Amino acid sequence: MRFSMLGPVFKQMFKKPWTNKFPAKYQPNNTTKYLADVASGKIKINPPVPTPDGFRGKIKYDKEKCIGCKLCIKVCPCNAIEFKENEKKIKVYLARCCFCSQCNDICPVSCLSMSDEFLLSDADPYSKDLIVE
Repeated sequence: MRFSMLGPVFKQMFKKPWTNKFPAKYQPNNTTKYLADVASGKIKINPPVPTPDGFRGKIKYDKEKCIGCKLCIKVCPCNAIEFKENEKKIKVYLARCCFCSQCNDICPVSCLSMSDEFLLSDADPYSKDLIVE
């Protein structure tokens, strides 16, 4: 009983990881320089693991289809959706969103949908990358 975990521990030591090493195979020593090299095209990053079917990533919004019914605002548990009165359209704050997909399910014209994009980190929660209009 005292050493009952040794078997599973040794098995885990020699198994390959289930995830890929993203964005680099090894941790870069200088992250700022690494990101600058990626931006300039000197270094390529490892692609992330492909997302499975039905993945709930960044919300896509088709502004032309939207009829301004406000049903998505009523069902949003995080208050991540704001109605713009002058345009009769919505604005989604992804920093507040919990990606539950309730807004997509209730939309009568299917103007909201979930994409495969999941790299959404940003220092500013109100940056243009985290607001869908």
